[in-house]
Amino acid sequence: MVKAILWDVDGTLLDFAAAEKAAIQRLFQEFGLGECTDDMVARYSAINDGYWKRLERGEIAKKEVLIGRFREFFAELGIDPELAESFNARYQHALGDTVVYRDDSLTIVKTLHGRVKQYVVSNGTVVAQTKKLQRSHLGAWMDGVFLSEELGAEKPGPAFFDKVFAALPDLKKEEMLIVGDSLTSDMKGGLVAGIPTCWYNPKGHPRPADMAMDYEIQDLHQVFEVI
Repeated sequence: MVKAILWDVDGTLLDFAAAEKAAIQRLFQEFGLGECTDDMVARYSAINDGYWKRLERGEIAKKEVLIGRFREFFAELGIDPELAESFNARYQHALGDTVVYRDDSLTIVKTLHGRVKQYVVSNGTVVAQTKKLQRSHLGAWMDGVFLSEELGAEKPGPAFFDKVFAALPDLKKEEMLIVGDSLTSDMKGGLVAGIPTCWYNPKGHPRPADMAMDYEIQDLHQVFEVI
């Protein structure tokens, strides 16, 4: 029986791509860098994804992700890479300015409140995630928030989940369910930690044969069927 849901935020409860695009395009104007086209945003997104995958594998530190992705992106565009640090600082705040729910996630979280415990588990920065959870009102319905920057460990590493388990001593692993869109962060993390997994796969990507996930959903409303 599921007694607690561990929710991913970016790409699961909230549309990260929409927030990313809005933030970058607005900051290009703010920094006097001209227009950031949709193709440029797509290129940045690919670079960014690569950096986060390296973080998940333990190859680089969080700061190298946050600054390195913009340094590489700017270098490709002929923009001074030294802008990366100040741009990223503004970007962390700007990410929380655009709130787009996935599958009416706020109503889903509200409906589940009191029925199961709900916790955020995220690798996003404290600045960005705190603002997103406040502006989206999702945070008001959570029983707790676990951010990797505060825990000192990243998903999918076992150290991240060990700290979550330590903070929730009354819950058994089999009573938890991690719900997220990332195979490499959420699903791998849940499998390594030994808790039930639910892959949010709205685009219907092929299910990897080497990853034995417990559930797969294409709409967050299907969580009600799982629990």
